[in-house]
Amino acid sequence: MNVRELLARASRVRLTPRGVGAVCTGGILMVSGLVLALSDVVALGAACLLAVGVAWVVTGGQRLDAGSGALRVVRHVTPSPVVRGRTADASLLVAAVAPTGAAYERLARLRLSEQAAHELAGHEGIRARVSARADRIAVGYQLTPTRRGRWPLGPLLTTRTDVFGLVRTTQPLGDATGVAVWPRTVELPVRTRALGDVDRSSTGARLQSTDDSVLREYVAGDDPRRVHWASAARRGHLMVRADEAAGVRPVTVLVDRSLLPHRYDTGTAIAPRNPAAIDDGEWAVELAASIAVSFLEAGHPARLVSTAVVPQVDGARFATTRAGRPLILDATVDLDGHHGAAEAERAVANTAHALRLARSAGEIIVAVLGPVPPAVRGQVAALAADGTCWAILVAPRETGFRHEVEETAVELRATGWHVAVTESRTEPERAWAALSERAS
Repeated sequence: MNVRELLARASRVRLTPRGVGAVCTGGILMVSGLVLALSDVVALGAACLLAVGVAWVVTGGQRLDAGSGALRVVRHVTPSPVVRGRTADASLLVAAVAPTGAAYERLARLRLSEQAAHELAGHEGIRARVSARADRIAVGYQLTPTRRGRWPLGPLLTTRTDVFGLVRTTQPLGDATGVAVWPRTVELPVRTRALGDVDRSSTGARLQSTDDSVLREYVAGDDPRRVHWASAARRGHLMVRADEAAGVRPVTVLVDRSLLPHRYDTGTAIAPRNPAAIDDGEWAVELAASIAVSFLEAGHPARLVSTAVVPQVDGARFATTRAGRPLILDATVDLDGHHGAAEAERAVANTAHALRLARSAGEIIVAVLGPVPPAVRGQVAALAADGTCWAILVAPRETGFRHEVEETAVELRATGWHVAVTESRTEPERAWAALSERAS
């Protein structure tokens, strides 16, 4: 332990009421002894002060995760990742590394305080249930995250006193746990009249996988001729043959990160600028995720791609079965906005170009877009020349940009895009219905 760390630990030590009494008593005794020339009284006062000083140094110098009384922290969150707005169960265990008297003594004098990002704790905070034994302390609590993202849980803060109760110190114990929070999704009726023949499209090509010969659950809109009646009788619900869905076309859902607020570094944390902009961005991500997941549930290979200056379109794999749902949702966890309009413009242009180069035969593109700058509208519009393109165009709250929304919609429609304009935070079902009506 270096000197700086030792001083930092000592600075966290505080006197307890008993310690304050000991210091006051020791000071009074020393002064009285000196005035009255009573060496025994001076020694008694010095002993009180020395006891407090020793307790201060020893308590401040001890590490809870080292030595014969070392403690360990184990933390679990279920389910993981967590879905925004849904409750997750968290458990925390503080236990002795080795069954020693020093470890048990530390546990007996330990008070715990779990740290959690506000985005995880929710509006009501954390209410814990504590169960203590000689060799461990178990804590259970619930998390209700309010925002998508990756948020820290921990490290655990511990407060303990010395053996005589003269001083107390607060120290972190264990490492922080990163908790990933998925966006909420809703089921959308992606089998619309406009896409009614997608499953049987002769131009489409489903991505091959080892799951192509297995059965999957029946989804409303599946051809009844695909039902595997023997498996349906055994399992109690309808099953269809996935190998006959080889004509299902892949779907790429594109989310424009300019709809999300960009963030700035305050030096200690990444702080969002505008709460309303945060809600608008979360809505856009949840809409895009809902579209991608709904297509996947309907049997389409699906993926989610976001705009980026250096797009990773080739690295964005298609989820081909329902077990691939986490692949789509994981792609949303770390999304945030672009750093300025210039970067957003380059990102849209580069991503549209990359999508056009990597696009497979029959691939459907469904985009959740903000107003596209005039300089790059042509590159986005050109995607429709290679296949089916749909777009939900989000009107910004700033009235000065409204004309750009209409101009973008007109130019995209002129090249074959199916476009619906919607307000931010419109219910995903209504936004999707508006797009479906445009395409039907």
